[in-house]
Amino acid sequence: MKFLLIKPGDKENLDKFFINAPSVHPPLGLLYLGAVLQQDGYEVEITDYNMENISREQLKNSLQSSDAVGMTVYTDDRKPVTDISAMVKEIDPDIPLIIGGPHCTFVQERALQDIPHADISVMGEGEHVILDIAKYVQGKKKLADIHGIYYRDNGSIKSGKPIQVIKNLDDLPFPAHYLVDQYDYGDFPFGYKYRKKVTALESSRGCAFKCRFCTRYNNLIKGWGFRQRSAENVVKEIQELDEKYNSILIVDDNFLADNKRAHKIFDMLLEIGTNIDFLIEGARVYPADRKLYMKMKKAGVTCITYGIESGNQDVLDFYNKKTTLKQIRKAVNLAREMGFVINASFILGAPIETKQHIENTIKFACSLPIDIASFGPLGYITGCQLWKEAVKDGKISKDKFTTLADSRKGLGNFTPEELIAYTNQALKTFYLRPTYLINQVYRGLLRNDFSLLTNGWKFLFSI
Repeated sequence: MKFLLIKPGDKENLDKFFINAPSVHPPLGLLYLGAVLQQDGYEVEITDYNMENISREQLKNSLQSSDAVGMTVYTDDRKPVTDISAMVKEIDPDIPLIIGGPHCTFVQERALQDIPHADISVMGEGEHVILDIAKYVQGKKKLADIHGIYYRDNGSIKSGKPIQVIKNLDDLPFPAHYLVDQYDYGDFPFGYKYRKKVTALESSRGCAFKCRFCTRYNNLIKGWGFRQRSAENVVKEIQELDEKYNSILIVDDNFLADNKRAHKIFDMLLEIGTNIDFLIEGARVYPADRKLYMKMKKAGVTCITYGIESGNQDVLDFYNKKTTLKQIRKAVNLAREMGFVINASFILGAPIETKQHIENTIKFACSLPIDIASFGPLGYITGCQLWKEAVKDGKISKDKFTTLADSRKGLGNFTPEELIAYTNQALKTFYLRPTYLINQVYRGLLRNDFSLLTNGWKFLFSI
């Protein structure tokens, strides 16, 4: 029996500027599913529409040898998911089509309404569920007995048994990274240039913090808490990847959440020795432990991403960030001292923000030794606390997946047009500073790599 697993997308229109864009990462969720399926003796093929222009004929050829199709769904990807799923059913109306991912988890039953050609929708983690679905396809299990799914039954949408959360992540096999070896995930027209070949690693699931703007499964799934793989398990996977890959994107929400575990991971890496660049795509600014950062540098960390969000303490407190401006400055300066490429995100338009707040954030960003700064307007997104509060107050409909902090809806003090204008202003102010340009030339000479500088110019011209 063979599964065709699909990462939907649109390669032609994909914005690849930001180095932490999940759309252009190896599809770890599908790679985990591929690993558990292969471990149980099933065949697996993965296609990534973000990385390849896949024709109808190519899809047809893959479907001819497949017994079931699985597809990841992000809320922003609903259109390509709908288009691809419709094509799947046109080619083979009887093939089981399973969807999963964030959209299916946040909207649950409604996911099968949004993707009308799908037969089964999986909520939360799918590693155990997919094996039960495989048994269903083989006629060995009933859908009603499978945990964490919705399914179609004679025109109705029904639910299986309650969702289950995987407690021990060490029990899972390592992702089947090789299933997407045909793709080059280090080939970006914009952004930081990785040392090829590139893959991704997830050492934890969930987040121990509760920022009000962040979409969280914890808000919807009982028992969904912050869980970590052991240091030994993480290092073992890295050892296996060291034989084939040169750069690893660490995609945890907060890889450095457990200071003791982080020290242990890097101590072990330094002991065994690896030839890998590590890019940490999720890190909090506190605690910024000098000894840990020094180990990170020695072990091969080259890039770190912080969610800074604002240059105003009252806004950080409103978001429940549990960080201070002083902690931010300390962490960023320490990362610069280590020579890391520093990526930072900022959000504009919190409900309490005025024009002065936005100017303060831009000024604060410019005062930090950051290499890549991403600015974006605040969005009320399904699954985050701000969205839940706005729905409760009747400001937005529960069917509205995402909306900007629009003053006309009582969600902020600016219109969407004003927020977008401020975002563009922030980008231009940050990247067009003479001091920034001079600094990037200097750092480019040190690294013998001017990609950040040249790509920054390309991005500015694109907007």
